[in-house]
Amino acid sequence: MTMPNQKAIPQAQGDFLLGNLRQFKADLFQAICGWQRDYGDLVSIKLATRQVYLISHPQLLEQALIKQHDVFVKMYNPEKPKGLALILGQGLVTSQGDLWRRQRHLMQPAFQRSNLASMLPQMVMAGNNMLSRWQQLGENVEVDLANEMMRLALEVITQTMFSTSVLDKVEKIAPALETALRYAAKTAANPLAPPLIIPTPANQQFKQARKLLDEIIYDLIEQRRMQPHTQHDLLATLLNAHNEDSGERMTDQQIRDEVITIFTAGHETTANLLSWTLYLLAKHPEILSKLRAELTQSLQGKIPDTEDLQSLVYMPAILNESLRIRPPVGMMIRKVNKDTELDGYLLKGGSLAIFSIYNIHHHPELWQHPEQFNPDRFLTDDKHRFSFIPFGTGERVCIGNHFALMEAQLLLSMIVQQYDIQLLNKEEVEIEMTVSIRPKGGIPVRLIKR
Repeated sequence: MTMPNQKAIPQAQGDFLLGNLRQFKADLFQAICGWQRDYGDLVSIKLATRQVYLISHPQLLEQALIKQHDVFVKMYNPEKPKGLALILGQGLVTSQGDLWRRQRHLMQPAFQRSNLASMLPQMVMAGNNMLSRWQQLGENVEVDLANEMMRLALEVITQTMFSTSVLDKVEKIAPALETALRYAAKTAANPLAPPLIIPTPANQQFKQARKLLDEIIYDLIEQRRMQPHTQHDLLATLLNAHNEDSGERMTDQQIRDEVITIFTAGHETTANLLSWTLYLLAKHPEILSKLRAELTQSLQGKIPDTEDLQSLVYMPAILNESLRIRPPVGMMIRKVNKDTELDGYLLKGGSLAIFSIYNIHHHPELWQHPEQFNPDRFLTDDKHRFSFIPFGTGERVCIGNHFALMEAQLLLSMIVQQYDIQLLNKEEVEIEMTVSIRPKGGIPVRLIKR
């Protein structure tokens, strides 16, 4: 029963039985943008039998994720994992409650700013290896920028967090991860997705991809157990962690869940950030030349150290604007665990809420000319509370945000000092949304050595 003063949530038009499932499955990104455009900042969507609310305004997001974080919870159910939990298990992104708090506390030191400086040399090495590989490819070579950034970010995350390299397996890892993430996104909110035990082609492909990733991760854990070394990286922290009362250590399954979470979340997002930023700079030569002027003045051709990175002003503005216009993570999904109210609207318990980071970052009420790439908007003192949330918000803000920004600043300054990147297609690169916002079909470019 609705109270007389309760407002009705606009309902997106859909099919008789399936509701909005067809649009949701056909093109998630277009659907989410279209629903906000047509119906506003709070829209009710039906995915067959499932009730979903699409939320695209910072005030609603603050009321839900900050003031009612105990009502809007992660949708993780260990008995029936859905979406990302199918790959990540009970890792930091998917777990909740005491387990999440314990793991977050354990892993936090690895990502503290004071600790990040010690990871700079490994990041530099990964960047240098890529640049020398580019040089060996010869003059004016054509590559897929998205693919190159994926390799680079994968190398950075495995070297810094696990003191190893998986580049020799990249030809297997990249497609397996892509298959797994696509599958997770497609099945997350779809109540009609057949359970994994049914051997549909999609289910079989997903299981193969997950098996391959598991083998690589368990192999990594096994190797380290056999040859413990002096490096104090994240893997060492996980292997040595034990409960102070019982002395109990984490199971291999738990370690696997945390490793694959950091591995996946830590390179997928940064790779997308680097790809989109280089793409946007290639489209806006005037912004690129301002950036180069700053780098020339601050670095005089050298590779930046931590102090150099902290002295840059225009570079962080460019990265923030790139994170705004193409946020690597496009949405957050929560389960509404009981009937609740947002801004006078009633949301039903048991439903799902999708918070669209992309829509909030492009909201015309919050941003002037939201489609324009304009780093200057981050050079003012305007505070963008809850209207700029590339790393999420609240207690579950991304643990790796400082790591990602330092890595992106360092690698971008190395790349743009040495290379001009020329786009091979005149058309806009389309956006594809799995969980992350990635360039559909990659970004074909020509690399021109400066």
